[in-house]
Amino acid sequence: MTQHVEVTRNGHILEVKLNNPKVNAIGQEMSRELGAAFATLRDDPDLRVGILTAEGEKIFSAGWDLKALDSGDTKLDNWWEDGDYGDGGFAGLTENWNLNKPVIAALNGLVIGGGFELAMSCDLLIAADHVEFGLPEMPLGMVPDAGALQRLPRRLPHNIAMEMFLLGRRMTASEAAHYGLINKVVPYGELMDAARAWANQLADTAPLALQTVKEVLRTIECVPLEQAFHSMRTGDLPVYRAMLKSEDAEEGVRAFVEKRAPVFKGR
Repeated sequence: MTQHVEVTRNGHILEVKLNNPKVNAIGQEMSRELGAAFATLRDDPDLRVGILTAEGEKIFSAGWDLKALDSGDTKLDNWWEDGDYGDGGFAGLTENWNLNKPVIAALNGLVIGGGFELAMSCDLLIAADHVEFGLPEMPLGMVPDAGALQRLPRRLPHNIAMEMFLLGRRMTASEAAHYGLINKVVPYGELMDAARAWANQLADTAPLALQTVKEVLRTIECVPLEQAFHSMRTGDLPVYRAMLKSEDAEEGVRAFVEKRAPVFKGR
């Protein structure tokens, strides 16, 4: 366990828990700890999927450490260059462009500001039914530029995203699920069971196929359809190329024909 982040291995699954009372504010040190945790997920071939959650049931994260900003320990101007936020950008995920293994967010409480931006960096989102989402930066004279401005309008209708940006209104878990911003809403007591059930399912999948999805989607995002096909056929997609020639692909087909469960080895 690091100072602000608890990391637990469970077979092929890495669980990462925010634990920085009272509101899991993310300063540079905590961001580096998160970056190191997700680097472990990325680099360890035995790990296949991650789960991100937080301690307790009141708050997932309030985001950026404003006390550090107020004290002068953190700068606002060119903050991404002035500070050392570690591998993967702010909170270890918001600009992590080489993590192809999926991360499930198990959102246990309020998801606010930079905490919301961290959550949107995950691939699958499960929220407890009391969770709310919000972006309170506007009254502070700032904007949410660590992922919300970039990602939220791609996941919500434009005017709904603008309400959250400009008016700072909160969104409930049920409304977020309605718009497809999150995948699933469950009672708090079932949150980690639901996340682990999905993680176990993913961990049984062929690792190269699992990682290919993120690699390809990141490459073809926002490009025209014809160009997306061209990128897959000719682009620099090493995981996809390895998957096409993998023993696991042969094993999957063979297991289907033989009517048995496949045994995937990640090669």
